[in-house]
Amino acid sequence: MKRKAAKNVSKVKLAKNLGPRFLQAFVFAAEKHKGQTRKASTIPYVAHLMGVASLVLEAGGDEDLAIAALLHDVVEDCGGVPMLKEVRRRFGGRVAKVVDGCTDSYAEPKAPWRERKEKYIARLKEEDAGTRLVSAADKLNNVRSILSDYRAIGESIWSRFSGGRAGTLWYYRTLRDEFLRHKANRITRDLDLAVRELESLTAEDMSVRDTTKQRTTAGKTADPVES
Repeated sequence: MKRKAAKNVSKVKLAKNLGPRFLQAFVFAAEKHKGQTRKASTIPYVAHLMGVASLVLEAGGDEDLAIAALLHDVVEDCGGVPMLKEVRRRFGGRVAKVVDGCTDSYAEPKAPWRERKEKYIARLKEEDAGTRLVSAADKLNNVRSILSDYRAIGESIWSRFSGGRAGTLWYYRTLRDEFLRHKANRITRDLDLAVRELESLTAEDMSVRDTTKQRTTAGKTADPVES
């Protein structure tokens, strides 16, 4: 039994073996995103790319998908169509296809936020399983980051986002629902949990503020007591 188990573990490691292409993609992504940080923070942007690649590998993604995870923002943030061509030349057509499927804008200036997001969601309905996996990992990493920051600074976090509170919640809720139209995997299940938690936290805070506001208003409008 021990020998059989060891043999199975060996197969798993072999299936997840990452070669020189992955290392090249990491260096490429780190160079292209050099100097970029996460929204309103000093966290290097490459931390997000590493997080997304980690989620993809943990969910069973292969090397191409892990590379696409590292590069999923390089076209949108670092060069548009010419950059997509470079990705295809360096890392192959499958990686380029997934990166393309994770990109919601090539133009500068970008189209209005809501318009871009609606078009991206519509495109996502037609994407293949690999692209959806990388996209879902990206969104899960984003929502987890928002949750962490929301716990730290509360409602002021929404000033970072073009969609504000309502638009951001709509976007991730709609994406979650779209991903769950297909067979669930560990990423889409965790995304569902994260979105639900974010909705719950914001709803609780809104309820507390509404109650406080009502009490304050009631206190101001109450008839003065005659002395």
